[in-house]
Amino acid sequence: MDDSALSQIENGTAEEVNTVLRNFNSQNGRAFEFPDLVKDRKKKLIDGIAQKLNDPNMALCYTACLETLRILSRDPGEVEVMTTREVLKVMQRHAGLDSGVEESRDHSPSLKPDNKNVVVEALKCLCNLIYNSSAARRTCSYNGCIESIVRRLKTYRDPDLAHEVKFFDMRMLFLLTALVADIRSKIRHDLHGLTYLMETLDLIIKTSVNHEQQKGSLDTDIPLADNEVDLACEILKVLFNLTVHVDKTNLEEEEEAHFMRMVSILHDLLVCKTESSDKREELVSNTVNLLTTMPPTCYEELMTPITEGTLEVHAKKENEYEGQNMEAINALLEFLELRLDRAEEQQLQNLKDQLTPIFNCLWESSRNNRVIRKFLRSKVLPPLTDVTRRPEEGTHIRNKLCRLMTSPVMDIKEMVADFLFVLCKENVIRLVKYTGYGNAAGLLASRGLMHGGQGNVGKYSSESEESDTEE
Repeated sequence: MDDSALSQIENGTAEEVNTVLRNFNSQNGRAFEFPDLVKDRKKKLIDGIAQKLNDPNMALCYTACLETLRILSRDPGEVEVMTTREVLKVMQRHAGLDSGVEESRDHSPSLKPDNKNVVVEALKCLCNLIYNSSAARRTCSYNGCIESIVRRLKTYRDPDLAHEVKFFDMRMLFLLTALVADIRSKIRHDLHGLTYLMETLDLIIKTSVNHEQQKGSLDTDIPLADNEVDLACEILKVLFNLTVHVDKTNLEEEEEAHFMRMVSILHDLLVCKTESSDKREELVSNTVNLLTTMPPTCYEELMTPITEGTLEVHAKKENEYEGQNMEAINALLEFLELRLDRAEEQQLQNLKDQLTPIFNCLWESSRNNRVIRKFLRSKVLPPLTDVTRRPEEGTHIRNKLCRLMTSPVMDIKEMVADFLFVLCKENVIRLVKYTGYGNAAGLLASRGLMHGGQGNVGKYSSESEESDTEE
């Protein structure tokens, strides 16, 4: 950008500024570094844009100005020229995140459709700066942005509030809660963030059904739209950040109720349909991540009781177990098998990251809930029908898990062995029968059980669970 362009931005009309910045944006739309824009020139450009954004007569060029700031905010090299208090305050105001409600009422941009682009571009700028700058994180943690996002959460039921605004609100909150640990407790307790975030997830699920019912459809099994899944995933990531370090062993009654309610909503997400399989996998993946932070006692909320005459409506026959609808648990098992198939087909580099959350989730739920453990065992370790084949041969989920028990990745083979051992109620003979002595040797050696015996059986029910081939 030359001196004449900078001069036009500083002294030109809204139309002239809009033209100059549109040209710059089109030329640099995919750029992440700006070596030709030296620091002094960059500062002059940003100061000129901030001046226009503060001028109510320049509304025509607001979107172009914020698009330029968004492009420049990608470069972490000289991001400090964009993180001054004055520039951040301008972005905050145009994002509708002013700290003082009464003071900002006359100055904050409305969130009507014609102003949506300005709000979204300002939110994108703030997200980039929070990601790239510790100074921006500190400022946005204590300048009222968080309070304003939580306040706007309460209005998400408003159909006039654009989806993009909701999405980037949650993206910004995710980045702040991930990168600034100090604010997590404040959001949980002072701002009641868990409650509002859970209500928003519940709203997403119910809104999808209500829209179809308004069209005259009687079907309640309505798929979530892709943009609804995107928003739900951002909320799930925020909730993960807020709950991952909470001490689950010493919860107050109110906190425990929050977690029970949260797992109930996660159950609803697990049984939701989506418009595309990729979005389904993304939704379940983020749901599983959040489940790993839940207290073990809350896993019972993943099951719902089946009353007489409701089975055909609420559950397939194969998902009924001991009077409970196990559809959500089956969804977790299907997700595990999907990840196992991808691991075998593509030899994924991040195998540990792909499998650890779902194994932790299934292991914890099996260890702490008898019905879930018995249901998973019926699916993963059904009665043996062909004892002439080696355990790792075949396409059943048991065979896939047995193949992973000799994985070169130590964490993976330990997780698989621990999961299967729990399904066997830590009975060595039963584990060896289903997996083979060679596959089970690693776990048995690490626990001093090479000569047989049992692990910690005190936490399991005493009810017999011998399989059809136990003899």
